[in-house]
Amino acid sequence: MIELWHCADARSFRPLWMLEEMGLPYRLHLLPFPPRVRAPDYLEINPLGTIPYLRDADQALTESSAMLVYLAERHGPTRLHVQPDEPAYGAWLNLLFQSDATFTFPQTLVLRYRVFEPEERRQPQVAEDYARWFTARMGWVEQLLSDGREWLVAGRFTSADIAVGYACLLAGVLGLLDGLGPQTRAWWERCQARDGYRKARAAQEAAKKG
Repeated sequence: MIELWHCADARSFRPLWMLEEMGLPYRLHLLPFPPRVRAPDYLEINPLGTIPYLRDADQALTESSAMLVYLAERHGPTRLHVQPDEPAYGAWLNLLFQSDATFTFPQTLVLRYRVFEPEERRQPQVAEDYARWFTARMGWVEQLLSDGREWLVAGRFTSADIAVGYACLLAGVLGLLDGLGPQTRAWWERCQARDGYRKARAAQEAAKKG
């Protein structure tokens, strides 16, 4: 049984969404955020104290985008994965890395300096600067979608849509969606309409209720 440790609307939503898209059985552990502070016993499972954490038999992963590749390759085949011999392979792989290093990273600083720091340590200008950084970098996604394509790469919904889609989910939490381009917002609406996304949201809500 695949086990996923998750915090509501954290990066662990990526593998949760992937699990639902693939229809794989799993066990979900919902933790308060940040778990290393609010659930110290979690450090015995994942010494990093970070979310997500995925365990599958003797395999353990801590990086959300890597989990998307792992699930597809270990539990596929699935059309969510792009193979090396497909023309879109490079673009797909690049988006998986961009999803965290380029898109989600500045959002984490907005989250920290606008939300999580005590009032006296908040830095509104820092948060605003990184919010602008995020929306500027998401121009890459707007450009990809400007040719009228439905999904980001390969002519179909893939794990790249899941990985980058999470950045839009977090943008909604942070009030940054209005800064995204019209094609990006329309694509995000299509992502949210998918059964896999809706099932992942429902699984998260059910876990909140215990």
